[in-house]
Amino acid sequence: MKTLKTIHAFILVFLVTSCSTKQKEFFTIESEGTKLKVETVTDSITIPFGMDFLPNGRLLVTDRAIGHMVVVNTATGEKELIQGVPPVVGQGDGGLLDILVHPDYKNNGWIYFSYSEGDTTSNTMVVERAKLDGLKLVQRERLFTALPYFKKPLHHGSRLVLKDGYLFIAMGEKTDLQDSAQTLGNHLGKVLRIFEDGRVPRDNPFVDTPDAKPEVWTYGHRNPNGLALNPATGDLWEHEHGPMGGDELNLIKPGLNYGWPVITYGLNYDSTKVGEGITEKEGMEQPVYYYKPSIAPSGMQFYSSDVIPMWKGNLFIGAMALKHLNRLVLENNKVIKEERLLTDKKWRVRSVKQGPDGFLYIGVDGGKILRIRPN
Repeated sequence: MKTLKTIHAFILVFLVTSCSTKQKEFFTIESEGTKLKVETVTDSITIPFGMDFLPNGRLLVTDRAIGHMVVVNTATGEKELIQGVPPVVGQGDGGLLDILVHPDYKNNGWIYFSYSEGDTTSNTMVVERAKLDGLKLVQRERLFTALPYFKKPLHHGSRLVLKDGYLFIAMGEKTDLQDSAQTLGNHLGKVLRIFEDGRVPRDNPFVDTPDAKPEVWTYGHRNPNGLALNPATGDLWEHEHGPMGGDELNLIKPGLNYGWPVITYGLNYDSTKVGEGITEKEGMEQPVYYYKPSIAPSGMQFYSSDVIPMWKGNLFIGAMALKHLNRLVLENNKVIKEERLLTDKKWRVRSVKQGPDGFLYIGVDGGKILRIRPN
């Protein structure tokens, strides 16, 4: 009898394993003459805006518009909902935005996240941190609130980077307040720097400038949807949406003016000039690279693993309008090659993250999380 039960158990495990393997969707792509496998990790996450990995390999994902934070088992695809997430303004560009696991999470347990707060008549972007108690956020702390509040829930930007005890925050200019990006007295259209506990560093470039917001690190940005560190150099990079054309990739340096809306390579959506229609002006930075027509960039990741060796050091950006995964090869902080991957899938690639396994993970609007790995 025991032998029969053992055989039945073996058959059951075999069938379950076989079915799981068959259900795992995958296909292959080619880059630099090498075939890679793209496989589905999970689905049913509507707008996977932010992603980051816990030390145990589980993936935290924000579902932007509905304001859900989920943790994904990347081996099985199982998703679990995290409780204690604050209410969000899910209209327009708002909702639960970026998420970031502290590099020293094993010792301090902090998770950082941004979201839109308020209502459809007055809202803004805020940044908080919290800890996980099982599947519940606890010890929530407000670190930053972008000012001023504004009626339209648009252009929150909102990407987060931690570096050496500092938290960098990318904030959009709220679309109808374009000139705010050139004014130091607000947080709009800026990259901001605070300590990871919310305090303002005394060496920020405008901390002693009258009427300037002390958190400002750089200004003249439109709607940043990408912020990433190059692990090889420690440099901070940002990308932002242009209007009709003129998406920019920028190397971020303190105190600099990146030009919006005075200079741009894009046009207004009615095809008229933005301002004077100029692309250069003294005292304003040129982008390292720009896209025309727009790709609508979102998410950004430097790939640093040896698992896919021909990609090491490359920069990956999601593209939502031209629907692909954008790969850039950089040399001396200049783009020397661009490759567009997954163009046939017509996916709005929303987020990009390197996993602890060295694979590249992407989140696409409509629900899927996928990983790219050696074939």
